[in-house]
Amino acid sequence: MWTVIYIAPDSKTAERIKERLTNEGFLVQIRPMNLSKGQYEILVPKAELKEVQEVLPSIL
Repeated sequence: MWTVIYIAPDSKTAERIKERLTNEGFLVQIRPMNLSKGQYEILVPKAELKEVQEVLPSIL
């Protein structure tokens, strides 16, 4: 099951976060959330949630 860990304000930010998390070895998906605002959800597997939460602040 996938869990939302962050809502990016635009596709460029979403892709950057996905790339950085993928380079750290995590599985990552991006899903459009609000097309009128251009927001995107960043999702990771629930099993990796705690590890991603530790790394995410240094990426943001």
